[in-house]
Amino acid sequence: MRWQKIAGALIAGALTTSAHASDRDLGLALCASMAKQMAPHHDEHGVFLPSYLASESGGELPRPMQDTAFVYDNALALMAFVACGQVDDARAIGDAFLAVGSNDRFYKDGRVRNAYHSGPVAKKIALPGWWDDAAGRWVEDEYQISTASGNVAWAALALLQLHEKTSDTKYKAGAERLASWLADLNREDGKLGIAGGYYGFEPEPVRIQWMSTEHNIDTFAAAHWLWSKTGETQWQQLAEKSQRFVTAMYREDRHFLIGTDNSGKPVDGIDAWLDVQVWPVLAGCSLGLVGSEAIMRLIDERFAVPAGYDFNSDRDGLWVEGTAQVALMLNLAGEHARASSLIDGLVQYADPGSGWLFATPVSELSTGLTIDAMGQGSAFTYHHWPHLGATAWTILAATQFNPFKPN
Repeated sequence: MRWQKIAGALIAGALTTSAHASDRDLGLALCASMAKQMAPHHDEHGVFLPSYLASESGGELPRPMQDTAFVYDNALALMAFVACGQVDDARAIGDAFLAVGSNDRFYKDGRVRNAYHSGPVAKKIALPGWWDDAAGRWVEDEYQISTASGNVAWAALALLQLHEKTSDTKYKAGAERLASWLADLNREDGKLGIAGGYYGFEPEPVRIQWMSTEHNIDTFAAAHWLWSKTGETQWQQLAEKSQRFVTAMYREDRHFLIGTDNSGKPVDGIDAWLDVQVWPVLAGCSLGLVGSEAIMRLIDERFAVPAGYDFNSDRDGLWVEGTAQVALMLNLAGEHARASSLIDGLVQYADPGSGWLFATPVSELSTGLTIDAMGQGSAFTYHHWPHLGATAWTILAATQFNPFKPN
């Protein structure tokens, strides 16, 4: 049944249609659909995949999303390729991370931006942007050219996964450079946790004062991995500081909070967010406060929608990426039948043209967040577009690959 739902959507001829195909077979087919967007662009500087694609049912993308490769999505894609054994494709994205971290047009401190132009990476790094005919000038999106600490950590985690697979020391060195940027951000003050990063155009972007639980989970995972590899105190300190923040955001009678506001006060409202509940369990940074069973009860109570789970607790639609995250948590907890049932539900949302999964089956999915990093922009929403992040997370769930730890 599962393959009948997506026959023709996932790489014609890549695998034979079978009602008994395993989760891993599904993951391999989804990897093949991602790889179609890679070829023939492997070169010395690497390549980034676009985060979103145009499609018949999703329509054309708005200009800021065309040919835009978000770092987070590409880190996930790299790990998905590792999970599928497609090391050359994983290396191509890893080499792109190394290139952009070393050849930024302004910064020399090893940071990565939130997004880049998709496609082959040239020596002169291309940031996403477009020519505005009306204004007669080149335009860039302020969030895309900024740096969020969580995205830096995700790039580091991706490089660590690639080093684990290849033993190529350049990827470990790249991860250490990114983690050093996080450590430097950490040393700027004595606050609990890791700040959100920087927002705005060079030469003077604004330092983000709020702190994100997600960003601290990501930072913990990267720093803890490096600590286990090197035994260096700086990574231990970074991991412990991030972990303390995550555990401070837990409310025993409810859930993990999303983080703090600019004043350092925890954001403790009626809303809750799905990935903030799942990631502490996957990353192992909840210090035994809560396990997968308790988190699943909470998730079922507050996020469940038909066939999966919502981004936040307003339950206005299914979030494919987050549902895949839950499926991975269930798989790693030994709840394989329930995980497979969720994955079965997701495959019906494959775009027939690209084979990628849509971000959501509804036309627009709310998140309760804003599109910029300062809480002042328009609402951030997911749309019915083929999405790299949704596709990659489903691969990780299907292959039981934990992005936060060595596999």
